[in-house]
Amino acid sequence: MADGIRDKVAIIGMGCSRFGERWDCGHEDLMVEAFDECLSDAGLEKSQLDAAWLGVFFDEQNTGKSALPLAMGLKLPNIPATRVENLCATGTEALRGAVYAVAAGACDVALALGVEKLKDTGYGGLPERTKGTFEDLYLPNSTAPGAFAQLASAYAAKYRVSTDELKRAMAHISWKSHQNGARNPKAHLRNTPSIDDILNAPMIASPLGVYDCCGVSDGAAAAIVTTPENARRLGRRGPLVTVKALQLAPSDGTEMRHDSWDGSHTITTPIAAERAYREAGIRDPRRELDLIEVHDCFSITELVIMEDLGLSPRGEAIRDVLDGVYDADGEVPCQIDGGLKCFGHPIGASGLRMIYEIYLQLQGRAGERQLPDPRLGLTHNLGGIPIRNVAAISVIGLHGA
Repeated sequence: MADGIRDKVAIIGMGCSRFGERWDCGHEDLMVEAFDECLSDAGLEKSQLDAAWLGVFFDEQNTGKSALPLAMGLKLPNIPATRVENLCATGTEALRGAVYAVAAGACDVALALGVEKLKDTGYGGLPERTKGTFEDLYLPNSTAPGAFAQLASAYAAKYRVSTDELKRAMAHISWKSHQNGARNPKAHLRNTPSIDDILNAPMIASPLGVYDCCGVSDGAAAAIVTTPENARRLGRRGPLVTVKALQLAPSDGTEMRHDSWDGSHTITTPIAAERAYREAGIRDPRRELDLIEVHDCFSITELVIMEDLGLSPRGEAIRDVLDGVYDADGEVPCQIDGGLKCFGHPIGASGLRMIYEIYLQLQGRAGERQLPDPRLGLTHNLGGIPIRNVAAISVIGLHGA
């Protein structure tokens, strides 16, 4: 019977490019920037890599449909390389491929890298692309802000929350992330708007204003993984950062088939969370998790995800947000690096960028934004829109302390 991957794989190196409007770079430059830091952090040579996974979503916009740009751009030593894509969970999907290969004994050392080059498209949001018959024929006018605004409206209706109360909680979420992102030199947006600035910003899709929406960026992030035993043979000393759980839950279409779902939450996140908590041995996530990075594509998404992850009781995330539970000095710090809100969202890179922050925090290397003695962290991606999505959750922590 499968017993999961808890503590079977260690992350021994990570790297992350600076995110932003990188007009001076192509996707190869971003990959090299993240990879060079990752390889140096791991203390390895390229010849020691056995396999690689590339996560990129908009293949027609930048890298193409294969993993050859990874192999050629990084001059990898003719090792197996695979391109993966899973909506906004693409970066986490790349890591899952590398982690599972190591856990299965298929290779000793594996690389996961995610990249996206979006700003050159000239499109203000995510560029248009075909996603198959369903999207092209039945959702031709759907937008991400519109879809998540509906999530906000459904949440407010279910819990009888006033628009003003909901907007104030969402403003606090955005304010908190900007305060954190201002301390991160790799973040795209480092401004610190006030609560009033956020509340009075132009409306995008009611009740979501400008500051409730993350932007898009260019960026890349990478990880090198191996077994804990091999990490010791490679000279790693002290506590290791190991993967405690890595779980995915794609929608099965329930949200679209009938009215059993009320639109006020996501169906997939609680399922992925339950599996991840079981695999990681977590019984009380609010007490046991020291920090989290969640998919804050919109401020309402972060608020709802707090409940979907079991961190806030249903209908009470607004109170917890306004009480500072998820602030940098709160009970469960969230988006301590600024999140999607301040990094933007180069889709292929975002999942790995989240894990990069947890990795640095666990090792005490996060500089000005370092938290006191974290030992266990979680990342969450939500790929797609509320009615059709995939949830990806990773839990990583210290091992051998």
